[in-house]
Amino acid sequence: MTYTPESPSCERPRERLLQHGAQVLTTPELLAILLRTGTRGRNAIEMGRDLVSHFGGLRRLLSAEPDALLAFPGLGNAKTCELMAVQELSRRAIEEPLRTGRALSQPERVKQFCTLRLAHLRIEHCIALFLDTRLQLIDCVELARGTLSHASIYPREVVKAALQHHAAALILAHNHPSGVAEPSPADIALTRQLKQALALVDVRLLDHLVVGAHEVVSLAERGQV
Repeated sequence: MTYTPESPSCERPRERLLQHGAQVLTTPELLAILLRTGTRGRNAIEMGRDLVSHFGGLRRLLSAEPDALLAFPGLGNAKTCELMAVQELSRRAIEEPLRTGRALSQPERVKQFCTLRLAHLRIEHCIALFLDTRLQLIDCVELARGTLSHASIYPREVVKAALQHHAAALILAHNHPSGVAEPSPADIALTRQLKQALALVDVRLLDHLVVGAHEVVSLAERGQV
């Protein structure tokens, strides 16, 4: 197909993608393919650029709450659903190998998965990846959410959830909304308490991950699990 100067600018990225691959497109151009149309006085590429700027980056855009997306001028229900679907598909693509392979043999994928789930959040959340006897993912469950600096996690609740999921092992992860992934003394103390509590019911705590804005720290890799 040949495009003339009058061709809609949002169609040109589609042609370039098919000819050269998605990697040659800029982030606004990729978003334009999803958005398809812009608004009056602003084409789809310009709208994509404004979205990234407004939300402070692509990761925050693709993890934004529906209300925040709908409040952006020009984003209706359809475009909002498409953006949310992209994020969920990305999460599932990373999660899929964890359900079919040993989590311990995929530490970087586990970190990537937890980053996708937690790094963008503005309050502290804690999740657990429950694993079976082959160390394959059974389920990922949110255990707690709190404030800008704290989420209360009780060992008895973690043990209860592990038993409900018939888990043989688990990986704990939580985010630091400050963006700094360095574990606090409280994080280290909690890890020890959880390990002891889980051992009483024959469940292994494999790792505790602390997720920051640009880094994930593994307490297991530091010998603190």
